[in-house]
Formats: sequence, C-alpha cells, structure tokens
Amino acid sequence: MNSYFVIRGQRPLHGEISVTGNKNAALPMLAACLLTDEPVVLHHVPHIGDVETMLGLLRQLGVEVELLGGGSIALHARQVRTTHLDRALATQIRASILLAGPLLARCGRVSLPPPGGDVIGRRRIDTHLLAFEAMGARVDVDMARHCIDIAAADGLHAQDIFLDEASVTATENALMAAALTPGETILRNAASEPHVQNLCRMLQGMGAQVQGVGTNTLHIVGREHLHGGEFTIGPDLLEVGSFLGLGAVTPGQIRIKNVRPDELRMVLHVFRDRLGVQCWLESHDRGYDLVVGDEQHLRVEMDVGGAVPKIDDGPWPHFPADLLSIALVVATQAEGTVLVHEKMFESRLFFVDKLINMGARIVLCDPHRAVVVGPSPLYGQTMSSPDIRAGMALVIAALAAQGTSIIANVHQIDRGYENLEGKLQALGADIRRTTTPDL
Repeated sequence: MNSYFVIRGQRPLHGEISVTGNKNAALPMLAACLLTDEPVVLHHVPHIGDVETMLGLLRQLGVEVELLGGGSIALHARQVRTTHLDRALATQIRASILLAGPLLARCGRVSLPPPGGDVIGRRRIDTHLLAFEAMGARVDVDMARHCIDIAAADGLHAQDIFLDEASVTATENALMAAALTPGETILRNAASEPHVQNLCRMLQGMGAQVQGVGTNTLHIVGREHLHGGEFTIGPDLLEVGSFLGLGAVTPGQIRIKNVRPDELRMVLHVFRDRLGVQCWLESHDRGYDLVVGDEQHLRVEMDVGGAVPKIDDGPWPHFPADLLSIALVVATQAEGTVLVHEKMFESRLFFVDKLINMGARIVLCDPHRAVVVGPSPLYGQTMSSPDIRAGMALVIAALAAQGTSIIANVHQIDRGYENLEGKLQALGADIRRTTTPDL
C-alpha cells in the first residue's frame, strides 16, 4: 500500500535522537551467516525495508531466522537449500548481490538476477564478477533469462587481486568469498568504509585472518570452515549525517547519541567547516554525542581569494556519496554560493528539481554538478521520493519549509531509515504518515 508523509515545516526541534545500526554494515553481515553452518547472532540490526528483504532472501535459501527483539537476530545456515536467488526479492535491493560471494565459496555456484536498488544511474557489477573470475570462477551472463550464473567447479583459489574500482559491495563480496577459501588472498584498491571494517571484524571473529582493516589493501587468510558467534553492528554514519543536516536547517537543539568521532572527520569538515553548521562533540562515560546547536548562522566558507568552493564525494575517507543530497539541502539555507559535484552516480542530483519548486536557487549544470546559491526560503510542495537519500533530503527540506509538504513513495525512505516519523515526532516535528495524499 502506498504511503505518504504530511509535514508542516518550521517547527522547533528539541531533544535526543538515537542512531540505529549501520544499514550498509548490516546487509553484508547478514549475508556472511551463509559462510558457516554454525549459529550467528547479530545485534543492533536496523529494522528497515532493505533488511526485511535480505532476511526474506536468506529464508528462501534455507537459513533459519529468529528475531530476538531489541534489534538482535539469530541466523543459522545449517543447510543451504538452493543457490538460486528469488527474483522478486533480489530485484528489490542492490545488496542481493552480496549473497553471491558466500554462496560461491560455500556451495561452488550461485544463480542470481541483476540486483535492484535505488535508481541513481548505472551501478556496474563488473568488479564483483572480475574478482570471482580471478579466484577461478566461471561467469555466464544470460541476457535472455536476465540471469547471472557463477560457478567454481574446482572451488575458489586464493589470489592477488586488483579491484578495478574501490567498490564497497565488490570488496565485501570478494572479502567474504576469500574468508572461506584456504590460502592468502590479497585485495588491492579495496574499499575501506566503516561498514567494510565492521564486516572485516566479523570475519575475524568467525576464524578468518584479515589484515589491513581500514586500508585499501586487505590480506585474507581463509579457512575451510568458519564458526559462528555474536557480533554488533556499528552506528549508521549516514543517519548521523542526516540528523546533523536536519538540525542545521531547523530551529532548536538536537543531541545525536553515541556517535563515533573517527568516522565523522570528513562529515564535520563539510557541514561545520564548509557550510558553517554550529555543532560539537561531547564525551560521556559511554562514548560521544554530537550536538547540533540552536543558533545557526549558516554561511559558505569561500576558498582562498573568494573563489566558489566545492563539495564533492569520493571513496572513504572522503565525504560519503550518500550524504551529498543532505549537504545540498543545507547549502540552500547557507549564505553564499557552492558547487556540489556528485562524481559517482549520474542520476543522483536529478531530485533537485523538487527543491527548485520549493524555492531553492539551484542551477543543475549537468547530471553530476549543481550550483547552489543561498539562502533561499523554502515553501511546502507535493513531491515524491525517488530514492532513500533523496527522500530523506526532501523530508529535511520540508521540515525547514514554510507551509505543508506531502511526500509520496515513502517506502523508499523506509528502506534506509528506521521509524523515521516516530523519531522526528519525538523531537517535536509535525510529521504524520497517511495512506491518502489528501490533507
């Protein structure tokens, strides 16, 4: 059933907000349960749409899934019933391809349809397939059946592999395959994002040796058998950045609980140092909170000589591509001009037409670049969420806008954010979910 958010903007937001588990860590860590026939328990799993779809895929493969409550899930891949992924489920999420590495390593074969997910431009999977081929697998892409068959009749073999791009999911796929392949595999030009590090630590706990965690060269000494265990998913960096952007453009003070400062260096550089967001870290006995202040005087920090600065994305530790939409909304409320350069996906910036309709002064130069001139008053509009992060950006814009906004296609936002309206209502936001767009 279709659902909508009805949002009345410019309400002061006050209070604390807790961050859920990292979506992009949860999905590969769920897939990793296929690497062992022993029980695996994951804690701090976000209750979001993409996780539900991944659990559906695992059940279809024969994994026993038990929801323990409180964000904990027990998984037992005692037996793998099939190596053919359910097409209806697999085409809903990009992360379905993460099942390929574990199935290939454990069963020697996998058949999967092209993965789904956000429509933000071409998202190549060649890096995954090239890594599997380097380890001895045969890849058959059947365009007529819309299916990819991968088989390793003689098993996978440890190799020294150079990934042709620093793809997060390709790194995770090759990492999981290598963990169950005896010998030393080296992954060069590997992604090193916090969620990749979270998966590395899980595989270490399951018995694989993984060295170079957090760097772009990973050394994996695989095992013929991995064991189970209990593992905790770290906080979602993208949710932290989303709530930071929210606090920047709305009245009131927000405290974001239990963040990891080491993961926020580039995020704080862009929001605080480039866009002028007043925020700071506060320590306590359990870690750190990020506080977004009540008094905001957003202003773009110009480059030397008054040159127009640029906000761009890139592989870790650069600014995350998934937060570029949030930063763009904040830039509409900051005094000055900034160039936003999305380098990775050619359709991610196409949502800016909705912000322009709300009153933002944005020039979309091409699919990858937009010039934002602020500040601009925003006004409520009726619009639709095109993907997870653009949908969250529209929610933030609606909460900053005068009047009422209606956002359709909310299930896209639900794929990446747990109980978003409940968290925002607790802060004082005027947001409600409805199945009809009528006010």
